[in-house]
Order: sequence, then structure tokens, then C-alpha cells
Amino acid sequence: MTDREACAARNQERSLVAFLAKKAEFDALLAELTQASADHFGADPETVVWGEAAWLSDATAKLKDIADQHFRRGEYAC
Repeated sequence: MTDREACAARNQERSLVAFLAKKAEFDALLAELTQASADHFGADPETVVWGEAAWLSDATAKLKDIADQHFRRGEYAC
């Protein structure tokens, strides 16, 4: 193995470690959001107000943007 190949292999390994760490963080956030969603994000369905609806609309738009980036939909379509 040449020095260049060894360097590339070390770089790939560091990239994998960083990716897996971020994936674990991402998965933990998804689990938290899933639990919060099951609890209506702390809103009482009987007394929900427009501010809570607006917050959820904003959060949904952000998640949709992430999904669109990953699945190459909308403005991210190839």
C-alpha cells in the first residue's frame, strides 16, 4: 500500500466515524421528536391555539426540506 492509499484509507475511516456519530445524534433527535409528537408536542388538543399550530407548521416545513434534500424532491430534484 502506498502512502497515498494509506492516507486515503485513514481519511475514509475518520469519515465513517464522524458519519456514524452524527447518525447516532440524528437517530436520538428523531426518537425525541417521535415521543414529543405522541404527546402532541405538549399541547392540549382541547385548548390548542394558533401559536402552537404555527410552530408545528414551521417545524414540519423544516423536516420536509430535509426529506426533500435526501430524496431529491422539489427544488432538490435532479
